[in-house]
Amino acid sequence: MRILEGLKPEKVFYYFEEISQIPRGSGNEKQISDYLYNLAISKGWEAIQDEHLNIIIKKPASKGYENAPAVMLQGHMDMVCEKNEGVEHDFEKDPIKLRIKDGYIYATDTTLGADNGIAVAYVLSVLDSVQEHPALEVLITTDEEKGMTGAHNLDGSLFKSKYLLNLDSEEEGVFTSGCAGGSQIDFKIPVKFQNTKGKAFKISVKGLSGGHSGVDIHKEKGNANKILGRILYDLIDDVELSSIGGGSKTNAMPREANAVVTTDNLDKVSKKLNKWNEILKNEYTFTEPNVMVTLTDLNKEVFPLEKEIYKKTAALINLIPVGVLSRSTAIDLVISSNNLGVITMDEKCITLFNHPRSSVETLLTEGFIPAMEQLASILDVECEQGSHYSGWEYAKESEIRDICIETYRDMFKKEPVVGAIHAGLECGLLMDKIPGLDAISMGPDGYDAHSPNEHVSIGSVGNIYNLLCEILKRMK
Repeated sequence: MRILEGLKPEKVFYYFEEISQIPRGSGNEKQISDYLYNLAISKGWEAIQDEHLNIIIKKPASKGYENAPAVMLQGHMDMVCEKNEGVEHDFEKDPIKLRIKDGYIYATDTTLGADNGIAVAYVLSVLDSVQEHPALEVLITTDEEKGMTGAHNLDGSLFKSKYLLNLDSEEEGVFTSGCAGGSQIDFKIPVKFQNTKGKAFKISVKGLSGGHSGVDIHKEKGNANKILGRILYDLIDDVELSSIGGGSKTNAMPREANAVVTTDNLDKVSKKLNKWNEILKNEYTFTEPNVMVTLTDLNKEVFPLEKEIYKKTAALINLIPVGVLSRSTAIDLVISSNNLGVITMDEKCITLFNHPRSSVETLLTEGFIPAMEQLASILDVECEQGSHYSGWEYAKESEIRDICIETYRDMFKKEPVVGAIHAGLECGLLMDKIPGLDAISMGPDGYDAHSPNEHVSIGSVGNIYNLLCEILKRMK
């Protein structure tokens, strides 16, 4: 029996449960892309699967809508793969285990993938069942969560749409008409080891709730990598650092971080970590009540890094700005931020991965990025800038926005909220590729995206689907 059977709109939840059975983490989209392409072909829809696995599905206008402008319905097929500590789940092959609780759909100890699987379910249901609509150009992109490479590499000449309905927002009654752009900044510290082994212990920061590094960045949640950096600096005279790692996605606030250290001062280290537990419990009383630091005896000896590498690593973690960097004084909106999302270490280097965002591009290109290059120069470490994606500037006039506002007002008898968000949507990239495209973004109530507590409102999914269908109906 299907977990979501009987929920309405039936086809939306049917397709969401279908795609939840298919692994679709960013960079692992071949199976879900093939499923979408084969489904489209089996339904008799015109479909394209490009070399980057983006899926384009086209359906002619229904009777009476032949002269209406074409509409693009858009979302992304990939999801962020996060799970709780100790949970056995292979995102490369295991299905998402859905469950229903108090009117919401959750996964079981993993991310749900409603971001953006609900959009995929919406567009498939529209294609399958909606009878009144203009010409539809459905676009389901790959790799949105890591670097938007699907949208970056899209051939814009394949589209004729005038309007774009992006379905990657997470708040019912809110129409998004602008978003932040973003970049990738990586620091690399070459590793060198000492010649003498020491007794190994693992310091772990855990118990944090995580969340989306854009829309949740203002919530004062803990960043496990930054907390670990503070602790390592405090212990710099008491331990030697052997390895370090934390986080798993640059666009998710890291919930856990670990360092393997060697020490002959176990009692002193234990006392300091007890102090840090008290400090953190006090600092995060209201936002991260479950934060903790633990010390584990690994019962082995390891080679520690040279002290200079330890010092550079701790300094870099502590000096990289993280969290909200600037806010708007006109509206309640974060303008720029940074997330130190991932720290990795291999035989060659320690790498710190950062995801800065800003709705004012020069704050990145002429502000944050040059500052990070200077920090790297001072500490004598390597700094690399990765992929960049455009923001989406709020338009003074928008026909699609006016249609959506009027439709929402008529259906729900209240005014929607119209604004911008501090997160990356693909709208800016698509508008660059398709001249004259008029865009809006909307979606159902979703919570705790990019974390194992991700959930979506069943009732809200239905409300937004009905709204979407009515908007299409009115585009005659």
